[in-house]
Amino acid sequence: MEIYPAIDLREGLVVRLTQGDFERSTVYGTDPAAVAASFARQGARWLHVVDLDGAKTGVVSNLPAIERIVGAFPGKVQLGGGIRSPETAALFLDRGVERLVLGTGALTDPPFLEAMLNHHPGRFYVGLDVRENRIAVSGWLGETDGDPRETMTSLASMGVAGFVYTDIMKDGMLSGPNLPVYRELVRTLPVPVVASGGIGSLSDLRDLRDAGVAGAIVGRALYTGAIDLSRALSLAETPVSGDAPC
Repeated sequence: MEIYPAIDLREGLVVRLTQGDFERSTVYGTDPAAVAASFARQGARWLHVVDLDGAKTGVVSNLPAIERIVGAFPGKVQLGGGIRSPETAALFLDRGVERLVLGTGALTDPPFLEAMLNHHPGRFYVGLDVRENRIAVSGWLGETDGDPRETMTSLASMGVAGFVYTDIMKDGMLSGPNLPVYRELVRTLPVPVVASGGIGSLSDLRDLRDAGVAGAIVGRALYTGAIDLSRALSLAETPVSGDAPC
């Protein structure tokens, strides 16, 4: 399982939202590149970066900060937030982003999704942000029709390389991930699933690893010290039968 430390950007700052609420935002850093470099020193191979302003407006809003993050981090960067046109996707890929996470655009604009499947196969996942079994879009401010599991099955059959699934009601709460959902998704989908939302302890990461998810995005728990990144990385690489106590 891969561990993805999360850097959420709002107006150039590193923040975390609680349950996707822009009015419940906590600032954890003023220098995103320094945060990225710190995660690298602790052994992270991937970062998960979100342009929150872009997700809300559909306009690229934190490009300078994203460029600095890519420059400061020697590993791979996964980026989401406001990527709703082939031009925006190409902009980020050209600047060294390894993988894009598409949300609103992929879910509401079939021609855009088709263009991405044709021109950037394997370079993007689709992110499903789910609140009480409803798919949220536009920075979690709106919703779209469709059952999340049926939507993911359909997208996988079209050639989407993988998914980031976020349980919004768990996000930022440190109360544990929605394990039954992840177990079902791993069992039924033919592509990787990355878990996001509610991860607050090494035990949560162990449970996700044992459930078979391909990756786990960890945000607030790293910033508060609830999870030590180096220990999380070690746990993620440990075979299921060889765990040491946490």
